[in-house]
Amino acid sequence: MNLNHSFAALRIKEFSHYILGRFIFIMGLRMIGTLVGWWMYELTANPLALGFVGLAEVIPALSLSLYAGHIIDKTNKRTMILVTVFLYGFCALMLLLLSTGFARESLGKTFIIGGIYSIIFCTGAVRAFSGPTFGATIAQIVPKELLPSAITWNSGSWLLASVIGHAAGGFLIAATGNTGTLFTITLLVATAFAVFSRLGSKPPYRALVQKKAWASVKEGLQFVFRTKEILGASALDLFAVLFGGAAALVPIYAKDILKVNAIGFGWLNAASDIGAICIIIIMTIFPLKTRQGKKLMFCVAGFGLCIILFGVSELFWLSFAALLAGGVLDGISVVVRSTILQMNTPDEIRGRVMSVNSMFTNSSNELGQFESGMTAKLMGVVPSVVFGGCMTILVVIITWFKAPSLRKLQY
Repeated sequence: MNLNHSFAALRIKEFSHYILGRFIFIMGLRMIGTLVGWWMYELTANPLALGFVGLAEVIPALSLSLYAGHIIDKTNKRTMILVTVFLYGFCALMLLLLSTGFARESLGKTFIIGGIYSIIFCTGAVRAFSGPTFGATIAQIVPKELLPSAITWNSGSWLLASVIGHAAGGFLIAATGNTGTLFTITLLVATAFAVFSRLGSKPPYRALVQKKAWASVKEGLQFVFRTKEILGASALDLFAVLFGGAAALVPIYAKDILKVNAIGFGWLNAASDIGAICIIIIMTIFPLKTRQGKKLMFCVAGFGLCIILFGVSELFWLSFAALLAGGVLDGISVVVRSTILQMNTPDEIRGRVMSVNSMFTNSSNELGQFESGMTAKLMGVVPSVVFGGCMTILVVIITWFKAPSLRKLQY
C-alpha cells in the first residue's frame, strides 16, 4: 500500500479545484435526475413517461456527440467547462420557474410536462459537450504517471456526489418540495461555476485547430474502432447499462411495490452509488493489479444478478441490498473502463475519443431508462427488470467469447 502515491494527484492544486467543482456540479445534476423522475411520475403516474424523459435527453446527446468531440479538441477546455456549466444552471433555473405555484395555476399540467421534456432535451445537448470535456481535461492537469490515481479520485468524487445528490434529492423533496429542491440545485451549479473559474487555461493542440470537422471526427472514430480494448469495454458498458437500467424504475418500486415515501425513494436511488463509492475508496488504496479485463466481465455479470434480485424483491431492505451490491460491482467496472480509456488515448485526440466513448457509456443510461420504461409498459414492471438482468448476463457471455483481448487485458 502506497498512501503517498494514492494521494499524489490531490496535491496538485488545480486538480483539487477540478475535483471540488465537479463534485458540486455532479451533486446538483444528480438531484435534477432524482427530482425529475419523481416529479414526472407524480404528474403522470405513467412508467412510459419516465422512459420518455431518458429519450428526451439521449436524442440530442447522441446526435451531437461526434461533432462535440471535434469542437472540444479545438477549443480551450476551461472555456468549454464554464460555458456548459452556465447552460446547465440556466436549465435548472427554468425548471425552478416551472415548479412554482404560479406556473401550476397559470400554465397547467400539460404545459409543465412539455416544458420538462423540452428542458431535459436541452440538458442532453449540453451534456454532449460537458462530459467529454471533463474527461479530456484531466490529462492536461496531472502528469501521465499520476493518471491512474487521478482517474480513481475522479470516479470516486463523481460517485460520492451521486450518493449525496440522490439521497439529498429525496430528503429535499420531502422537506421543501420540488421548488425548494430546484432552488438548491441552482445554487449548487452556480457554486460549481465559481470553482471552475479558478482553473487555468487549457488551450487546444495547435495542429488540430485548422482540421476540417469530418476529418477530425473520422480520426477519433478510427482510433476507437481499431483499439479493441477500448471498443470492447465501451460496448460492454453500453449493452449492460441498456438492459440493466432498473434505476429508472425506482420511483415505481418506491411508490407501488415497496410502499415507501420520498426519503425511502432517495435511499433506494442512492444505494448503487453508496456501494460504488465504498469500493472505489478501497480501490484508491488497494488498486487492481492483475487480470483487470477478466474482473471487469465478472463484475458486469454480477451486476446483472443483482438487478434480477432487485426486480423480484418486495422487501425494502433486500431491494436496497441488491442495489448496493450492484453498485459495488459497477464501481469496479467504472474504474477499470475509465483507466483503459485514459491510458490508451493520445492527448491530441482525447476530446474526440471521449465523445465517441460517451455515445456508448453516458447515453446508455438514458437509452436504458427508455428501454426500462418501454418494457415496463409492455411486460409489466417486475418482468421487465428481470428481463434486463438476464440480458445483461447474456451480453457478458457473448463478450467473453467475442472479445478475448479484453478478457485477457492487464495494465
